Amino acid sequence: AAHSVRARQTRQMAAKQGKGPLVGAIDEGTSSARFTVYDAQGKAVASQQKEIAILTPQEGWAEQDPMLILRVVKELMALVMKECEGLGYVASDLKAIGVTNQRETTVVWDRATGRPLHNAILWLDSRTSDTVDSLISRTETKDKGALQRLCGLPISTYFSAVKLRWLLDNVEAVREETASGRCLFGTIDSWLIYHLTGGANGGIHVTDCTNASRTMLMNINTLEWDPQLCKFFGVAETMLPRICSSSEIFGYVKEGPAKGVPISGCLGDQQSALVGQMCLNMGDAKNTYGTGCFLLYNTGTRPVHSQHGLLTTVAYKFGPGSPTYYALEGSIAIAGAAVQWLRDSLQIIKTSSEVEELAKQVDTCHGVYFVPAFSGLLAPYWRHDARGVICGLSQYSNKAHIARATLEAVCFQTREVLEAMNKDCRIPLSTLKVDGGMTRNNLLLQLQADLLGIVVERPQNIETTSFGAALAAGVATGVDVYSLRKLNELANPTLFKPTNTVDDRDERYSMWRKAVQHSFGWEKKSGAERSGSIAKPAQANRRLLPILLLGTAVACAAYFYSNQRRH
Repeated sequence: AAHSVRARQTRQMAAKQGKGPLVGAIDEGTSSARFTVYDAQGKAVASQQKEIAILTPQEGWAEQDPMLILRVVKELMALVMKECEGLGYVASDLKAIGVTNQRETTVVWDRATGRPLHNAILWLDSRTSDTVDSLISRTETKDKGALQRLCGLPISTYFSAVKLRWLLDNVEAVREETASGRCLFGTIDSWLIYHLTGGANGGIHVTDCTNASRTMLMNINTLEWDPQLCKFFGVAETMLPRICSSSEIFGYVKEGPAKGVPISGCLGDQQSALVGQMCLNMGDAKNTYGTGCFLLYNTGTRPVHSQHGLLTTVAYKFGPGSPTYYALEGSIAIAGAAVQWLRDSLQIIKTSSEVEELAKQVDTCHGVYFVPAFSGLLAPYWRHDARGVICGLSQYSNKAHIARATLEAVCFQTREVLEAMNKDCRIPLSTLKVDGGMTRNNLLLQLQADLLGIVVERPQNIETTSFGAALAAGVATGVDVYSLRKLNELANPTLFKPTNTVDDRDERYSMWRKAVQHSFGWEKKSGAERSGSIAKPAQANRRLLPILLLGTAVACAAYFYSNQRRH
């Protein structure tokens, strides 16, 4: 009876006159999840967002509850569908859904129940430092880049296979379920698609090639799980999802207001932003400013292996029979997270948006340089022993200088990555497209243009990550809502042009590079840390702050004093 009522309601809704095709996008990021619905012109019709807590059980650990992530995504989908109904749309207008997600974050769950065996270990989690050292010692060359020709990635705490190895070594439930053949592995995209398409009752266990390229288990050339890599990490291929393209029908939503809608797009969040920025030609590049910072450069249909500390990754593949596009990527762990540190730990601002006005209170940083290496440095250094330092403090320094230095730190890190890309690709960029929540900050983008010496271009829609997932879903065969040739979502961008001299930007950059050197070699584990007796992050921050501010001042003030006087 209930099925008959549901079927009658579906027929009645389908009979209603809709307002045109819609495409939905699930954007599950590090700190929040969002569901947005776009019309046939790529305009956002309705959107809902909700924060998701990050758990920090020990220093350097970062986790989330996979069931909470799933629950929040379902709630957001229901809210947006109701919002669309109020705008005159009907359920049958929703033609497809795309998924984009925080990459590398690792989930393991029970095939029989669909329940997670451990919290999701986030991409920025650094608990696996010892695992990294152990893995590197097992390579023939004793080098973190030993596997890079196969997978495009260095051995680092950043990537999924290292996190999965830690789970297999340290969590009994994961070992037991793996031995029995019941353990499934996936990144957040796999976890969501599996459960939205039925979970333990017939859910589809898949991933796309962009997310798979961040695991260290996929061969970057064949786009298949590599037996040599799986053997090296001790991972059974039976626990891995099937690798698909970024744009094809993976399965159908099993229940809820979007029941029966195909899930037809899937991209890792940074690749999704690349697509959302329409960086679809060789030589196009974008930088996304969020919790971290991620610069991707489209290298066309061949993988380029960096000689300067960058990653080789899959950019997108629009259909099983379509060509694979690759990118070089520079990954920066801490960007917006540094502003959150000013807000939550130093408490010098009440909201993240206040950092711009605070930083504007001074005309320069007056010799203060902040390297926010809270959990190490990613590209181009790949130093998990680095930790945050503030250099160049004097009695004149105040919170405004630290706020401005925080924004400049994001820009300096971007310059380091961009210089490495220019060396690898041999074609310097003249314009950098930007997106992400931090790009609402006009001062940040002006500083970025000044420190790069090129034009910075901000689109009208800065949430390009979500839009990229919708594009991938909408161009899929069998959906065909979008044509990439006709879409021009990024018209009339805001441009930020350099206002300083070459000598000024190069002198400041040189001082930044010296500050970075002071961040190396700080991570020395004590016996208490190895036994798990580690201070909670809030306690550690309270102890760290006076040491950080006083210690770096004493160590570096003399070094930077002459520079201070020039300012």
